[in-house]
Amino acid sequence: MTRWTALGFVGIALCCGSQPRTAAGQGLEYVKAHYTKYEYRMPMRDGVRLFTAVYVPKDLTQPAPILLTRTPYSVAPYGVDRYKGDLGPSPLFGKAGYIFAYQDVRGRWMSEGEFVNMRPYRGEKQAGAEPIDESSDAWDTINWLTQNVEGHNGKVGQWGISYPGFYTAAGIIDAHPALKAASPQAPVTDWFIGDDWHHNGAFLVTHAFNFLSVFGHPRPEPTRKFDHKFDHDTPDGYSFFLGMGPLANADPKYFKGQIAFWNEVMSHGTYDDFWKARNLRQHLKEIRPAVMTVGGWFDAENLFGALETYKKIEATSPRTTNMLVMGPWSHGGWSRGDGASLGHVSFNSKTGEFYRENIEFPFFEFHLKGKGTQALPEAFVFETGRNQWRRHDRWPPPKASPRRLYLREGGRLSAEPPTENDSGAFDEYISDPAKPVPYIDRIATGMEKEYMLADQRSAARRPDVLVYQTGELERDFTLVGPIQANLHVSTSGTDSDWVVKLIDVYPNDYPDPDPNPSGVKMGGYQQLVRGDVMRGKFRKSFDHPEPFQPGEPTSVSFALQDVYHTFRAGHRVMVQVQSTWFPLIDRNPQMFVDIYKAKEADFQKATQRVYRWRVMPSHLEMLVLP
Repeated sequence: MTRWTALGFVGIALCCGSQPRTAAGQGLEYVKAHYTKYEYRMPMRDGVRLFTAVYVPKDLTQPAPILLTRTPYSVAPYGVDRYKGDLGPSPLFGKAGYIFAYQDVRGRWMSEGEFVNMRPYRGEKQAGAEPIDESSDAWDTINWLTQNVEGHNGKVGQWGISYPGFYTAAGIIDAHPALKAASPQAPVTDWFIGDDWHHNGAFLVTHAFNFLSVFGHPRPEPTRKFDHKFDHDTPDGYSFFLGMGPLANADPKYFKGQIAFWNEVMSHGTYDDFWKARNLRQHLKEIRPAVMTVGGWFDAENLFGALETYKKIEATSPRTTNMLVMGPWSHGGWSRGDGASLGHVSFNSKTGEFYRENIEFPFFEFHLKGKGTQALPEAFVFETGRNQWRRHDRWPPPKASPRRLYLREGGRLSAEPPTENDSGAFDEYISDPAKPVPYIDRIATGMEKEYMLADQRSAARRPDVLVYQTGELERDFTLVGPIQANLHVSTSGTDSDWVVKLIDVYPNDYPDPDPNPSGVKMGGYQQLVRGDVMRGKFRKSFDHPEPFQPGEPTSVSFALQDVYHTFRAGHRVMVQVQSTWFPLIDRNPQMFVDIYKAKEADFQKATQRVYRWRVMPSHLEMLVLP
């Protein structure tokens, strides 16, 4: 049964990553008293008009910079007499003398035109033609603002979180000369390799289904009210998605042809031209504005996008001010709340407040007003475990050295590689798609933000999860940057997913939170530090998948996203290996087929082996600080 109910614009923001901040803003009465709101329909180069709300301070004593946000999630409230109660990236900006511009992107809400998900970049614009993309729309918007809005100082900044982060990153490509500073925050960059819908080709079914069931409805014409909410008819997402069956059932059972982009996704099961055209990072070249990319170590949606945006600009734009900020946050968590904890894990300081006051605000003040000094480091990153901010000239820090941890006999994790005596050794388990490993130990219908540091004890007890761990550490052990999982595996099937999780095991006498309303026991807590998946058929190429030969050992290597984490003395390092992680990741039939078109009969049990001998040393590669 499919049930759709109306949902206001605040609800769509909660579903789609552009969450309203819960930290105290300026307040509606303050904004109304100190700003005049204007609404414009700005013409783009092809004649399409984009709806833009502009808030101008009433008491400007000197020219002010413009801060622009372009969003698919609505710039409501609509009407010149209806005001936002909170302006800018944080409450600090609303009282600091800025002009704020909020724009509905092409084809969304009150803007004209056709909406295209992650509209591909069109490259060089030809004379006499009018090709458009999000780079050209940003350029035309900034050009219109600087020519028609009074009181500005000629400098524009752009910022946005998640999808608006994508539009911010697109805006710095072929940037308008007035765009002096930009902050893409958790930007979407590549929907097949690492952001939102796929990780290494594996489909994040919970997130994609829930997002598109709300966001994916067509909008035939400009409107102020355009939202829907899907009713799962159960609080148990594990049961819901297991009951849905193969992915091919989603449209006939629930979407009924109403979600066109879902069907587009289902027709592009490899890294083909459809996905490659939506890889924005390949166009981040010769960037001119100062850039501060922001992300969260525990961002379940766009951790990949934040890290890759910084790395790409660093590689292609050496003269650009290029800054990376990473904190202990979930998706967008830096923009709201105090950031003192996430789930059951405390960070012992108000990291969100620190970021907003000491990093974000000074960045825009310097580049748009010339206030303060450019004293911010290139990498301003939070070290979890020790729980403190760190400053580095580059990321990862160049003084880090490589280290390996090997999967060994008896569930050991060791810096020493296997010896000749381990010849032919392996561990094995049976992976059953009908009984997949839950990705989190609680009932929920969505992709829970806490999963990226959630307790893994329940998974460790399952027979289809391999567990390896060190002894108690005698000294602190600090990892920085990416982690490479290098597995030697075989499967009795012809395809398989491989999930690798790096875990911090707390001492048995670790204190519980105080207060402790959930009654969690932190002694022996297995905190996920980083985990990710590789869809096995893509182990050699995302373009051209290959089946496994049943029972034949093969290599599967993939990167786990960057970390900055210290395993404290007395803790243990653990690695878990499994083949299901549901419903975070859709079920692999373990047969080489187009999974988006798979039938129930295609799903089968498989015997999985992980090899750990001298010529097949399954291990993790990482960077360690002295």
